[in-house]
Order: sequence, then C-alpha cells, then structure tokens
Amino acid sequence: MSAPAVSVIMAVYNGADLIGETLRSLQAQRFGDFEVIIVDDCSTDDTRGVVRGFGDARIKLISLPSNQGVVAARNRAVAEARGRYIAALDHDDLCHPDRFARQVAWLDANPETVLVGTAAAILEEGVVLPGSLAPVSTPMLIEWLLRIENPLVWSSVMMRGDAARQLEPFQRPEMIYAEDFDLYHRIARFGAIARIDDELMTYRRRSGGISQRHVDAMTARGIDILAACYADALGDEAREIAELVVRYVMGRQPVPDRATFQRLGEALIKLQEDFLATHAPDPDSLNLIRWETARRWARIGRIGLRTGQLDLGDAIAVRPDHLGLGYAGIDDLIMSRLVGGARAVQRRFAERRAG
Repeated sequence: MSAPAVSVIMAVYNGADLIGETLRSLQAQRFGDFEVIIVDDCSTDDTRGVVRGFGDARIKLISLPSNQGVVAARNRAVAEARGRYIAALDHDDLCHPDRFARQVAWLDANPETVLVGTAAAILEEGVVLPGSLAPVSTPMLIEWLLRIENPLVWSSVMMRGDAARQLEPFQRPEMIYAEDFDLYHRIARFGAIARIDDELMTYRRRSGGISQRHVDAMTARGIDILAACYADALGDEAREIAELVVRYVMGRQPVPDRATFQRLGEALIKLQEDFLATHAPDPDSLNLIRWETARRWARIGRIGLRTGQLDLGDAIAVRPDHLGLGYAGIDDLIMSRLVGGARAVQRRFAERRAG
C-alpha cells in the first residue's frame, strides 16, 4: 500500500460524544489522500465503538493498554504515521473542507517552511466566535510571536514528516501542558514556521477553564521554554524576562505595579531589538512586528488599569520606544482607569465591611 500524502494524528480519551463530528469533518475534506491515526488512551466510554462504526479504511485505531496521557498517545501516533506531511487534530476540533488542500499546497510551494498552521474560529457553548490571534501574518511575524506567546492553534498545524520524525521524542513528556509550544520551538531549527490567515478549522473552547494546577504547570514550562530561547541574547536576564513575558503577555495576568510594567516594556523592546538585528525582516513584516507588539502592550496596560493595579499616570508615563501607548487611544485608557477605579472602591468597601 502506498503511503498517503498526509497522516492525521489524534489522541483521544473519553471522546465518544464529539469524535464522530470531528471524523465527519475529515471525510468532508476536498483533499482526500490522507490517513487518520487515532490513539485511544484507554477510554472508559464508547470512543472505540464510535470510531470503528465509521468503517473508513483510512482510519486506523490504536488502543493503549493503560492511560498514558496525551503526549504518549501523540508520540505513538507519529510512530505509526506514514505520510509525507503530519497534521495535528484534537478529537473535539473541526476541520473546514479546504484545510488539507490549502496546507499541502503551501508546503509543496514553500520548501523552506517546516510547519504551517491556519487561523481558527472558536466554538464556545454552541456559538462560533472569531479567532483572537493576529489577523494578518508573515512567517517572520510568526517567528517573532513565538518569542512572546503561542501564535498557533495545535489542531491547525501541518508539518513535514521528515522533520517531525527527527524530534526525539516528538513531544517531550516533561513539557506537558506546554508540549505544543515546546514542539514549535524545537522543530523551528529545521525551517520556517508560517500560518495561513484564513480560518480553516474550528476549535472548541470549553467553559469552566482548567485547574490552577494546570495553569501553574503551563506557566513553569513556558518559562523554561522562553528562558532557553532568550539565553543567547539576554544571558543572566533570560529567566527573569521569560517569567515576565509568560505571566503578563501570555498569561494576561495584571502587572502588580508600575515598576513591573516598566520592566516588562523594557524587556519587550530589548527582545524586539535583538530579533530585528538578527533577522532583518522585510518592511511588511517589520510593520507587523511593531504593530502586534504594541497591541499586546496596550492590552497589558488596559488590564492593569481595569484591575486597579496601575493608574492613568503609570500607563501614560511608561512608554518604551516603538510601543508608545500601544496604539490605545487616550479615551480607551481613561475608560479602563474608570473601570479600575470603581473596582478599587468596591474592594475597599468590601474590606471595611469584612473588618
């Protein structure tokens, strides 16, 4: 049997209620030369029965004898994959009909690209929402954003199989909860990472969020990844700046005070200057890099104002080069400050009543 062009890798645990819709979205692909490697991580529901019920020769089901976690399941799927390209997909996300056709065409036409994602819509409580990532990108922008956030949705990515198979292991178990972010950084040494800006998949965002234990683990692993990324440029400062970026850019926590806000701004400028000096982006990419960084700076300021951690004087006074007010208008900042002030008054009132 000849190898397919694309191997779809999917780890699943107790996904009987949603995996059928996901598989139907694969069967609706305009590009049909693919296989689906599903690794069931010892589900206790009818996941395996649902998968077997499709009767599609392109779908291969592997059942693990014990629950080993999502990273082990994905690694097993990659070990079984035969495709020239490997497409990631979680069992509850949906591919749009043109996803594989567009990504295969991109990778065929851009041999320097090792991994390409797509923009993604969000499905939350039955409502489809637009994605929240940068709306327009270039490979250079994606490379920059990987230094300050995760700009890709896991279920949107397709990568070259020969590069993926050189990663040992494919995903690192010790990086659980940030395993995809870690993979993007590791696979980038083989080539460029890009994103198609059209929404070619939809991912489900579950209500209720994740436990604090998982948030803490994601934060710790994110700091490890970015500290290693920053080591050459920042030396002894790498871990301190990585923590600032993970907590306040990626994690969107409110900065606690003006000094932290200023330190973060200085860190972003230092990282940006190093990136621009070492990568020499084209004019369009340069504009996007500065614009998207400034947008994140504006968001950090607004969060600080709305939570009452910063005042308007802080937001206006702390203005690093190329960030300014983060392209947030003064009216926007004043409104954020009013919201933050009201919340501060409410907190003080509650504290007096409790006392």
